Amino acid sequence: QVQLVESGGGLVQPGGSLRLSCAASGIILSTQAVTWYRQAPGKQRELVADITNGGITNYADSVKGRFTISRDITKNTANLQMNSLKPEDTAVYYCNSKGLWGNYWGQGTQVTVSS
Repeated sequence: QVQLVESGGGLVQPGGSLRLSCAASGIILSTQAVTWYRQAPGKQRELVADITNGGITNYADSVKGRFTISRDITKNTANLQMNSLKPEDTAVYYCNSKGLWGNYWGQGTQVTVSS
């Protein structure tokens, strides 16, 4: 059974940092593209960042220069380092993995940026 489990969310003050992790079981995550999405209350889900199985990364304009997506092959995880967080980054963050193994979603982790 394939599972993606996000962790690392929480409450942080503006300007702070969080590191989200997406841990996979049942698939080799490095062979799939991984995308982080987020959904704020009352808004549509939006792409935050993605990384191809070849390591090419892409970011939403709103997070460029602040967020970094990466992989840890030894841990079978994909990570999202989020720096200089803003209140508008508040959302539920979801991990998606797509490729030959299939298309899978995690359950989401809440990120709240507030003073």
